[in-house]
Amino acid sequence: MKSFSTLMGKQTLLPIIQANTVEQGLEIAKAMSAAGINLVEVVLRTDASIDIIRALKKQLPQLKVGAGTVLNADILKKALDAGSDFIITPAISEQLLTDLANCPVPVVPGISNTADILLVKEFGYTELKLFPASLSGGAPFLKAMAAVFQGITFCPTGGISESNQHDFLALDNVFAVGGTWIAKPEWVASGQWSEITSACRAAQVN
Repeated sequence: MKSFSTLMGKQTLLPIIQANTVEQGLEIAKAMSAAGINLVEVVLRTDASIDIIRALKKQLPQLKVGAGTVLNADILKKALDAGSDFIITPAISEQLLTDLANCPVPVVPGISNTADILLVKEFGYTELKLFPASLSGGAPFLKAMAAVFQGITFCPTGGISESNQHDFLALDNVFAVGGTWIAKPEWVASGQWSEITSACRAAQVN
C-alpha cells in the first residue's frame, strides 16, 4: 500500500476543508484545485462532512480526498464507505490503533508527545501528525525528535500559518504541514473563493 507521503507527491501543504454544507465543501475544494492542489483533508467536524467527501469523490475525481478527526471504528467505517483515500486522527489510543490495523488506505495517526510517538511506532506507523502543533512544542519539539525517533516523519497541524509554516518545512523530519489558514471561515462565509486559491498558491511557494 502507498504511504501517505507518496499520495501527496510533491505537495507540502495539506489543506483542510471544514464546511457546513456540501456546496461550501465543493466550492472550497474547487478553489484549492485551481491552485494546483491534488489532495485535501475533510475534517469530520460538521454534519455535512461525510456527504462532502462523497460529493468530492464524485464531482472532482482527480482530487485525493481524506477524512480527518477520525476517533473510533464507527467514524472510520463511515469515512471509508464515503470513499476516503486516507485517514487522519487527531489523537490515538490502543483501541483506535487496533481499529485502524486493517485499514485499506494510508493512515496518519495524531500524536502530541513522546509517549504517543513510541506507541504508534510500536504499531508500525512512521508518518505521524503532530497536533495541535503550536501547543505541543512546535518546530523545536520536532527538531528534538529527529535524533530520538529516526525514520519517523511528521505532518504538523494546528496553529500552522503563513508566518510559521516554513519553520516546520525546513526540518528534515517534516514532509508537509496542514492547516486551515488557506480557507479562512470569513472567506467561506462570504464566498470569496479566489482568496482560497491565492492563499493555496502562496503556501506552496517555498
